[in-house]
Amino acid sequence: MDNSTNKSSKHSSQNTSGAKLYVVPTPIGNLEDMTFRAIRILQSADLILAEDTRTSGFLLKHFEIKTPMQSHHKFNEHKTVENVVQRIKNGQMVALISDAGTPAISDPGFLVVRQCVENDIEVECLPGATAFVPALVASGLPNDRFCFEGFLPQKKGRQTKLNELKTEKRTMIFYESPFRLVKTLSQLAEVFGIERKASVSREISKIFEETKRGTLTELAQYFTEHNPKGEIVLIVAGFEE
Repeated sequence: MDNSTNKSSKHSSQNTSGAKLYVVPTPIGNLEDMTFRAIRILQSADLILAEDTRTSGFLLKHFEIKTPMQSHHKFNEHKTVENVVQRIKNGQMVALISDAGTPAISDPGFLVVRQCVENDIEVECLPGATAFVPALVASGLPNDRFCFEGFLPQKKGRQTKLNELKTEKRTMIFYESPFRLVKTLSQLAEVFGIERKASVSREISKIFEETKRGTLTELAQYFTEHNPKGEIVLIVAGFEE
């Protein structure tokens, strides 16, 4: 039996509702966080949409996944979504991955998901790795109610956004570059107050994982003295009356 026949039989036994878009989280660091189901879906798919095919190529090779990949990132997704939708309408099973974590969370993916929904194509998102959940839990700050802000605007609208969030009562979650972390912590301290509590998690699930907790000022001082590296999640306490 050839590979095409194998793939057809997989579709009939595992995807009885027909072709669909699978949103597949991938590890943010430790490859052991890849789920058995994610591996199976990526092996079964006709096509994998990858943010960076070179980065994802290492992941697929590690798990012996030979499914064809197509580049799908923020610079080309407006042009590729129609083709992706048509492929699924033609009966193909498409999986969407990003470089790390869950697609569409500060990564490409929203546009193709929206287009599929508008075309009555089934979308299924697998549970899996995402950076902000372990950072939030490990922060020690209230996590019963929180808001995810992702990356702050770098220039236009940045001060306006900070002023809007000054009185936000929920715990706030931000993503930040290591090159801008100290600047962001200092700006937050200026707007929110120097005693506002926060937590910085970096390199989550990797060998040099670290979480530092303190006030915004203390954290700004620490990372001025200790040059931060890696992917960073910043958790900031909400406003208290």
